[in-house]
Amino acid sequence: MSILSFKSGKKRRFEILIQPHLEPMYRFAFRLAGQQHDAEDLVQDVVVKLYPRLEELETVDQLRPWLNRVLYRHFIDQLRRKGRQGDRPMSDLVEADSQADWLDSLDAEDTGPMALLELERLGPELDRVIATLEPDQRTLLLLHDVDGWRQDEIAEILDIPLGTVKSRLHRVRAALRKKLQKELEPTASPGRVEN
Repeated sequence: MSILSFKSGKKRRFEILIQPHLEPMYRFAFRLAGQQHDAEDLVQDVVVKLYPRLEELETVDQLRPWLNRVLYRHFIDQLRRKGRQGDRPMSDLVEADSQADWLDSLDAEDTGPMALLELERLGPELDRVIATLEPDQRTLLLLHDVDGWRQDEIAEILDIPLGTVKSRLHRVRAALRKKLQKELEPTASPGRVEN
């Protein structure tokens, strides 16, 4: 057995282990980075970084959350290096078609024409307000409310206690609600005088 066949065997084991997770990793990276090129680079960086650690990967019980935690940490490290350049509006984070799907998935008591009109009006406002959140708040909100991750999975990915996920999610929703109320509150016309 030559060294070359050993390397190809290691490469094959790595591919078998990682291949099923590449698409979910890319989707998560796209949510974080906001652009196709950046998401691809992020996944590639993580895969290259993990290749020498094959033996460690083979011992991980739940590989998907573990890989996403590594991906998230790598993204945060890049953000810290670049400063605040990583902030992008939510409309850049989610393609237009999937935005409509996401808004359509929101529960509504009335799906009549008025409710649909309200959703159309609210969508861009919601995107704009979400874009004003801090990157970690946006990530938490997108993971849970848009992508549908369970809180325990988010805790594992972000490497924080479950209680912290719950409290942060509660706070970010309250902040989002407050910002939306402020943005959507009707303002008095300048020419109108109240009696």
